[in-house]
Amino acid sequence: MTARPAPPASPVQRAVLGLGLLCGFAALGQGAATVLHLPLPGSVLGLILLLLALSLRWVRLEWVELAADGLLGLLSLLFVPAAVGVVEYLGAWRAWPGWLLVMAAGVLIGGAVAGLLASRLGGDELHALEAEHLNAGQPDVQIGRSVP
Repeated sequence: MTARPAPPASPVQRAVLGLGLLCGFAALGQGAATVLHLPLPGSVLGLILLLLALSLRWVRLEWVELAADGLLGLLSLLFVPAAVGVVEYLGAWRAWPGWLLVMAAGVLIGGAVAGLLASRLGGDELHALEAEHLNAGQPDVQIGRSVP
């Protein structure tokens, strides 16, 4: 049985390793989606493969954590082109106010239906069971005092 190599010591080495792993899984997912003609984007398939590798402990979380955190910090930059597009075509949006109302209503109705379904399908009971499971055998504590 061979031991796995230890992660690189310096933050730069960890970031490069993590970015390489993330890009490698993205490329692997893209290749698999293309070869197998899957109706799933390659990047999504790559994330699923990365999740599988993390779950099976083939890849350690600390190997990709630094790079993933850095990319998440830059995520808001990806919304800049969309915002610029909205501003650029503001005249077109003004020409179709009915479509804006339909889209806004769709978002609100979808959110309301999802919330109602979650509450009807036992959202409150699920939270109560989860809290009961977490506190099993432990006294309830409020402000440092045990409550009978």
